[in-house]
Amino acid sequence: MIEINGIAHLGIRIANFDRSIGFYRSLGFELTRDDPAEGVVVLSHPSGVVLNLLDSATSDNGNRNILMDEEQLYPGLTHIALQVADIVTAQREITALGLVITEGPVRFGDGSVSIFFRDPDRNVIELTQPQDNTI
Repeated sequence: MIEINGIAHLGIRIANFDRSIGFYRSLGFELTRDDPAEGVVVLSHPSGVVLNLLDSATSDNGNRNILMDEEQLYPGLTHIALQVADIVTAQREITALGLVITEGPVRFGDGSVSIFFRDPDRNVIELTQPQDNTI
């Protein structure tokens, strides 16, 4: 078995660096690397989450997420889930940023509560509060 110690980063294909950097900064991420030669921008969050933004999208698919908004279901990563301490506070902060919550709050069978919203390229982001500190 391969010994895996954690997730190093999440790679997200985007259409516009400036727009996406601004969006993820509003969620508390900081720009830690900008490498035009590799076509990647790296953003890090104080929680340890690292995102690699790849400015290589060639189509916006009519502003639809091909993994989440199409009738035909394709394999692939459908969303990222970021853990929060308080879903009510997170919901209030997301709304204050002018972002639209597309689903939730939803309580799942494991007791966690989540809300969902989209980044500028329609990638789904879930904020989830685990059961042990669920309201």
